[in-house]
Amino acid sequence: MKLNLIILFSFFLSLFNAQIKFKVDVKETNTWRNIYSLIDEKNKTIKVLDSAKYYVSMSGSDFGYFAIFGKKNHAGWSAIDSNENVLFQVYNTSFGEPTPDYLIEYKIRIIDESDKIGFANDKGRIIIPPQFEIATSFHNGKAIIGSKCEKIPWNEHAKEGDCHHYSIICKNYGYINEAGKILKIGNYQFEEIQKEIDWKPHEEY
Repeated sequence: MKLNLIILFSFFLSLFNAQIKFKVDVKETNTWRNIYSLIDEKNKTIKVLDSAKYYVSMSGSDFGYFAIFGKKNHAGWSAIDSNENVLFQVYNTSFGEPTPDYLIEYKIRIIDESDKIGFANDKGRIIIPPQFEIATSFHNGKAIIGSKCEKIPWNEHAKEGDCHHYSIICKNYGYINEAGKILKIGNYQFEEIQKEIDWKPHEEY
């Protein structure tokens, strides 16, 4: 009997904590602040966010299990769930431009405090912990990774505060599968690995 109660309690707890799909509704105001609301699939408002915390929403109009926001006084991009919990930080795809990653093959690139790259799925769960210096999006179940990498500036900038653009050059390249297992890594060129696994960038890139 006691065991049944524990199982029943765990079941209801999992239902309570289960995430729901939502989208972000943006209302412009006459001030510099926008009002962001989280809306469920029945078009009911789950929560109105504190506009003092967020300066931009980078999520589209589709329903999903997380939304990407820029938070004030916080570098980078935060993915939040319907309860406004921060699930992970989203990788920015272009150095020098505000371009957070997005779901490709049900996976999105994420980063940790050391800027190592991993992946989360479309449910907002981390499936490959951040560990790679550089990683592409997935194509046909494989992603290209690099190690021993460095940033190469495109050109000189007049001021430190100018927008800085970089390319990433690595000494080693390889690729991983959807479980995050490294299938190959070594002194290869990016183009060699790209050709070997027939990797292609997503059409929106």
